[in-house]
Amino acid sequence: MQYITLDQLINGLYLEVIYKATDAVNIKIYSPEIYRPGLPATGYFEKFEPERLQVIGSSEWQYLKDLSSEARYESLDKYLSYPIPVLIFSRSLEIFPEVIELCKKYDRTVLRSDLATSNLINELINHINFVIAPSTTVHGVLLEVYGIGVLITGISGVGKSETALELLIRGHRLVSDDTVEIKRVEGQLRGASPALTRHFMEIRGIGILDIERLYGVGAVKEYEFIDLIVELELWDEDKIYDRIGLDEETTEILDVKVPKVTIPIRPGRNTAMIVEVAARNNRQKRLGYNAAKALNERIMKEIGKREKNFNK
Repeated sequence: MQYITLDQLINGLYLEVIYKATDAVNIKIYSPEIYRPGLPATGYFEKFEPERLQVIGSSEWQYLKDLSSEARYESLDKYLSYPIPVLIFSRSLEIFPEVIELCKKYDRTVLRSDLATSNLINELINHINFVIAPSTTVHGVLLEVYGIGVLITGISGVGKSETALELLIRGHRLVSDDTVEIKRVEGQLRGASPALTRHFMEIRGIGILDIERLYGVGAVKEYEFIDLIVELELWDEDKIYDRIGLDEETTEILDVKVPKVTIPIRPGRNTAMIVEVAARNNRQKRLGYNAAKALNERIMKEIGKREKNFNK
């Protein structure tokens, strides 16, 4: 099962550490579900779920603030005795001395964020969902072309990076070259570059290029959802290539089907321009228009008219 460690959560969301449990490095979070301990603070523990992330917002904080120090300690004592993974205060709220004392007593981690409670919960859910999402790595180049996430694949040396470089010159944006890390997020595939090689590209004969420095920040992007796969392959004279487009091909990655087109490569073909057209055509299909089907319907209507005239 996928999980995120408490240390990863702290570093990923830049949470302020008020007190850190001695075993914080070993605490694993398997679910993004959040629990707001309003009822446990009043002494009601029916249906309490201590395994969830615990978030204290302004309403819980105000209730605790109105209690005396002794009552607050008594209210929190049983609550923090449960093996909660972490207690997070939102809105930069003041941390009560009783909280710190009891977190030390039971060895619980307490953190603080300056975000509003609803925003903090959203950040926690989105961040954990992304980290624990199913993932894989694909050899290829990922770009944003006309707002479409295009993953270019093919054998080594077929011209993926060169095609991507031409697309960058045409004003499109690079996400990752050579290695694309893919995660399934809410039924979609989100691709990004490994941190080590982010915004770098290898071009045979030239070497390593820093795309951000060469073309500016507008030429790169941190991540993109994959909408289309373009496979480049060397031209095969014996192979019959699709010339109409009625048969739509897909590739399955992490149980998600993605439209795919195969582009044969040979001297004289402007591959970058063809990728641009493929991206535009994919966007049209997503909007409900398929040029191949429209032409086929027009042809069928014309055949129907001629048959009708012939039978008269």
